[in-house]
Amino acid sequence: MVSNVPTAALELSAILAHSRDHVVIADGEGRVLKASASCASVYGITLQALVGSSVFDLERDGVLSPSITVRVLQTGGECQLMQQTRTGRSVMAEAYPVHENGRIVRVVSFSKDMTDIRMLQLEYELLHRQLAAQDARASHDTDIPELPTCNARMREIAALVRRVAPTDASVLLLGETGVGKTLVASMLHRLGEHRHGVFVEANCGAIPESLFESEMFGYVTGAFSGAARGGKAGLAERADGGTLFLDEIAELPLSLQSKLLRVIQDGRVTRLGSTEPRTVNFRLVAATNQNLEERLADGRFRLDLYHRLNVVPITIPPLRERREDIPLFIQRSLATLNQRYEKQKVLTPECWTDLLNRDWPGNVRELENLIERLYVTSAHDAIQGDGMPESVAQMSTHAEAMDPPPRQTLREAVERAEKISLEQALRVCQSTYEIAEYLGTSQPTIFRKLRKYGLHIAAVRCT
Repeated sequence: MVSNVPTAALELSAILAHSRDHVVIADGEGRVLKASASCASVYGITLQALVGSSVFDLERDGVLSPSITVRVLQTGGECQLMQQTRTGRSVMAEAYPVHENGRIVRVVSFSKDMTDIRMLQLEYELLHRQLAAQDARASHDTDIPELPTCNARMREIAALVRRVAPTDASVLLLGETGVGKTLVASMLHRLGEHRHGVFVEANCGAIPESLFESEMFGYVTGAFSGAARGGKAGLAERADGGTLFLDEIAELPLSLQSKLLRVIQDGRVTRLGSTEPRTVNFRLVAATNQNLEERLADGRFRLDLYHRLNVVPITIPPLRERREDIPLFIQRSLATLNQRYEKQKVLTPECWTDLLNRDWPGNVRELENLIERLYVTSAHDAIQGDGMPESVAQMSTHAEAMDPPPRQTLREAVERAEKISLEQALRVCQSTYEIAEYLGTSQPTIFRKLRKYGLHIAAVRCT
């Protein structure tokens, strides 16, 4: 029996059925006319629901985020962009208008899942450079090379850093551990008036209270037993002419907050054991992953010091709230490692899928640590991701599915959750200080908890 279907229609149906790209054809009003079957899995919508829908409605509902067809209809020209689908995939899309009598009658778009082919890593890197150059021209050069981002909120932060950096205003960086507060602090230094001075970083949570005063303000000969001959300049004095970055400022003991406040107010520091003040002039940047307002309420942080630090607050969002940036950090980490070890390793599609679908509770630091771990432990140039640790949520879900825990007291439940969190941190951190940053607490607390649960860094790493 001879088919009455035109050959061209049969050819198009074959292309849509077998194309490795995800193809969508829309009319000049944005109505989807045809789509390849593969679109269902990547965009999380059935083919029946997709065909006949408006791309404007699909963008509004988050199915297409953003819709490249909408961009073509708005601009009248071809377009390329990255999409983040509600199924958690990062997709590179390109679309082309079809004109008839001077108007757009069709928009044909092609998209590729980033996990489809290994060479997409190189294509995406090139595309990002092109888009970044376009965005930089549109935003009057507010991009900062050290802070790669496709996220609108992060671009606002980059612009704010450029505006604030040339001033002497104190900056308070807020956000979860690992989001990049130290990086932003160093950028404020590099772009500021004190860039020719030194960048001095002080981790307030890592300096024991008994040593903090001598470390921060310095000391003179004979100030205490064991003091070095000739004395020693403190961190505040060494930062003179540069930038003093006080990380984990919330961990600063209350007894020392007033002394730090006096240095900030007066611009003078007196070494321990001396009565002669020394003039200092530095840019102050502080950071914390704690809620300082809660500490103010319960009397653990001075209000006057808070106001001195909180002149320009900048809250850096966690990586899970800017998922479009995850591929950028993966690419950057992989490129850095390839350059360091003079190799050309790539991630397999399965590894890409796992990395893109994670929530990254430890944010950028966790991502970079895990990429390096996978890189150095991989025996092949194609990194499979074998032995990749599960997330804390996955570990808890699997444990409960295998053997639901017996009835517990609240204390027992808290201890169980603590142990799971510590075990997860031990898989990606190499010291108690890293674990403290990863879990948002102090190093002494981590040391006590590890001892309490009988956990050891070396033992867990070797399993």
